[in-house]
Amino acid sequence: MMRLATTLLSVLALTLSSPGMAQDDDYDISFVALGDTGYIPAYDTPDADDPIHRELGDYLAMEAEDWREHNGDLTGFRPTPWTFETASGGFMAASGMYPVAMAAKEVCLRKGCDFGALLGDNIYPDGATLGADGISDARRFREMLDQPFGRFASGLPDFTFYAMMGNHDWHISREATDAQLDYLRQHPAFTMPDLFYRAVPKGMEGQLEIFVIDTEMLLAGTEVHEDQLDAAGNEIVDTPLEEWPDFVRASNDRERRMVAWLGEALASSNAKWKIVMGHHALWSSGGSKYEKARSLRRLLLDPICRYADAYVAGDDHLIEAYTDDCSAVPGAKGGPVPMIVSGAGSKYRPQHTMFARRQIAANPQMTNLFSRGSTWGFAHFGIRGDTLEATLYSTPADQSGRPVEEARFTFPHRSR
Repeated sequence: MMRLATTLLSVLALTLSSPGMAQDDDYDISFVALGDTGYIPAYDTPDADDPIHRELGDYLAMEAEDWREHNGDLTGFRPTPWTFETASGGFMAASGMYPVAMAAKEVCLRKGCDFGALLGDNIYPDGATLGADGISDARRFREMLDQPFGRFASGLPDFTFYAMMGNHDWHISREATDAQLDYLRQHPAFTMPDLFYRAVPKGMEGQLEIFVIDTEMLLAGTEVHEDQLDAAGNEIVDTPLEEWPDFVRASNDRERRMVAWLGEALASSNAKWKIVMGHHALWSSGGSKYEKARSLRRLLLDPICRYADAYVAGDDHLIEAYTDDCSAVPGAKGGPVPMIVSGAGSKYRPQHTMFARRQIAANPQMTNLFSRGSTWGFAHFGIRGDTLEATLYSTPADQSGRPVEEARFTFPHRSR
């Protein structure tokens, strides 16, 4: 199945890059962002206490119960597509890795993509393991990075994926995370010089600069409460604090100064457009990420509101668009900051609609422009003059890899 998907992706690239394929939109700059792409069911070994769904009905019942917890009833129920995994002997969630890669490639060839972003959680469930689980990292890197994305640039001159780490990429050890970083540094399809960095895509000097941060490291170094909702979607207060292994925490002065570095880097940039990217979202509505988002807003809203044009993230497995009016940052100018969530690169998650309604009511500084859960998808961005256009795409559950436009928004340039 993996070989077939790789072949289909190659055929799609050849078909769409054939002579006469015109681009639909005339952007000055365009790019695509995919998050949480690294899920392959065969790697996701159930824990001893996890139920194995030997009958499809059992799997669908579990999906229905999860939907009810997020939505109150089964209205609009969309189960995660499934596959029977012989290693576990049961039905499991299928992966959207290849359908999303195929759909994103089609959009890039039709609309243009100067570069791409992989928004972290590149390797599920535990990132690189240095072979501790009996599976070589060479196999992981091949199946989760090289095969779906290593030839994505065909037909896209000078294309590269700017990559970053997510929480799953940090599960084992600093050495294991460094092993993935070393692979991404050396692979010609990817750009990731460090855990956090700034980069000017080729030919875009003075036009655009991206700023990549490691939000998992930031969270490990600050106070984060556990996410707990009651049955009606209300936040439970005074929950216990989350804990992180010491190896995730900043290990040197440069890492400890990451937030200060971001502010200084943004302030010193001569690029017209400044895009900040990190794994974790600052607003999302899956219902299990809001405390991390709250902690990150305390750290990141100031530099983003003062200097950036947009924040792009993954982590929550939805496609969403928000703005934050920056009223929490005294003296910030430029108007609301667009915040795009593109975390549906291989996994489904239902939107927690009850929580979403309460989050909107409690946070007038935030505007939720669009949310869609229980889908695979990604985001495409196009810059034209003084506007940034963000388009959210899904791709169907039939795994055809067709892009389906879900929403499109235009935002004004805001940085100075």
